[in-house]
Amino acid sequence: MASDRKQTIASGLAELAGNDLLCELKAWLSYLGNERRLSPKTLEAYERDLRQFLSFLTLHFGKQPEISDLATLKPADLRGFLAERRSRDVGSRSLARNLSGLRSFIRFLERRGLANSAGIAATRTPKRNRTLPKPIAADRATALVDTGNLLTSEPWIAARDAAVMALLYGCGLRIGEALGLTLADIEGSRPNALVITGKGGKTRMVPVMPVVHEAIAHYRSLCPFSVDSDEPMFRGAKGGPLRAEIVQRLMRSLRLSLGLPDTATPHALRHSFATHLLANGGDLRTIQELLGHASLSTTQVYTEVDTERLMAAYRKAHPRA
Repeated sequence: MASDRKQTIASGLAELAGNDLLCELKAWLSYLGNERRLSPKTLEAYERDLRQFLSFLTLHFGKQPEISDLATLKPADLRGFLAERRSRDVGSRSLARNLSGLRSFIRFLERRGLANSAGIAATRTPKRNRTLPKPIAADRATALVDTGNLLTSEPWIAARDAAVMALLYGCGLRIGEALGLTLADIEGSRPNALVITGKGGKTRMVPVMPVVHEAIAHYRSLCPFSVDSDEPMFRGAKGGPLRAEIVQRLMRSLRLSLGLPDTATPHALRHSFATHLLANGGDLRTIQELLGHASLSTTQVYTEVDTERLMAAYRKAHPRA
């Protein structure tokens, strides 16, 4: 699977770069995956960014770009690329990631004596509109994990969905982390904790409440499929691994039945986990560890969410607000 992905990446870039540049691109992607341990999805995003940039340079320079072209990039070249992407209605967040990938590659070339990063260092990152996470109120989040609200005629599927929802809200897992859990993960962990492998292959330990354990055990007792210990525990209706789209579809149905806004997504349960912990006295460092954030600044956004909640309550309740 990994080799197939690498071949696809190589073939996509080969159309836009000569052999020397292609070799450096493959070395850079290998470095990001093996040494920086970036996730496959992040690698694919960076590779896509480079393809878009090389495609722009082909038109910009009127020829297939070479290492020497990247070695002498000027801020005007980079601003031209960002402007071209902006003309395609690409948002600031995506533009910032485009520039981040380019900066990483140019600095990689610089360390190998093949480029100068002065041009890209002088290019300002587009300002991103800061959006706060949108958690779900505690009573609504509880309703989402209530099996009585899971509309299905199959008891084992209702138990499966309840267990997934319980993990998202009760443990703050990303949807991919929850669906990737194996029987070995469940049985090999401590009775009250799970070891989760998150982004970049980083592991963390999260506590598991009894109600979450019970939901998982109930699903396992009803699941009609035999699952090997190293396979994903959650299965689809036909026995294959449960896909994220199925959980997202479930959330859409629950939004309609419970009258929740469109912001009530599977990931919003993770936001709710963090926000409700903070509102009830949890400290940022602990929440950072539980969520698996590499930087505390990523976790600090939840303090702004909590402040917004307090100010909204103040404005609603105070007669002079």
